[in-house]
Amino acid sequence: MNILAIDTCTEVASITLYSSDVKTSRKVSDVAKSSGHILKLCDEVFSEADTKLSEVDFIAYTKGPGSFTGVRMCIGVVQGLSLACNIPTLGFSTLELLSFRASKKFKTQKVATAIDARMGEVYWAVYEEGIVKSERICKPEQVDKLGAEFVGVGSGWKIYKDSLIKASEIKCVESELYPESSELVDLSILSIESGQKPTHELPQPTYLRNNVAQKSLK
Repeated sequence: MNILAIDTCTEVASITLYSSDVKTSRKVSDVAKSSGHILKLCDEVFSEADTKLSEVDFIAYTKGPGSFTGVRMCIGVVQGLSLACNIPTLGFSTLELLSFRASKKFKTQKVATAIDARMGEVYWAVYEEGIVKSERICKPEQVDKLGAEFVGVGSGWKIYKDSLIKASEIKCVESELYPESSELVDLSILSIESGQKPTHELPQPTYLRNNVAQKSLK
């Protein structure tokens, strides 16, 4: 199975090509995201793995929420690559991917993910036993009361640490953990094994903040 995984929805952008049970990855941070830059990374992983885009079985990608520009960039690149070679796609929430990565790193099935959403809000998700129980945008003081058995991850914990800790009662926090495309490969394989199937439907973004999304479409 050949899988191309793309994530550009946060401060860190990463590309992974999974081919012949080997992952070939590229990751960049703190750089301006552009389609040319992301496509260059794609070219690099294909060249290193000696594989062609036409040999990819499906493209896994993050659809948001996250950086507004990053989400649009990810969706745009995936749409272009998918349409170019008629490749099916499989999209995942940025919050689910980050929660999945945190559960593996900290060996826990209880994760609370908060990504900075600007405007004094966070993208918030509660992850338990491999499932995202809730996903929404809210003020830091409005998050779920969870307790010390949870681990808090994501950029929101850096910016709104005191408010989030007070509201959630979570003590263990890792604010510098970001989604990565290598974990997106693993998440997509698990999803395929559980019965989820890639689709030829046009990839669509998830913003959560409806008024911003609506304005962008006008």
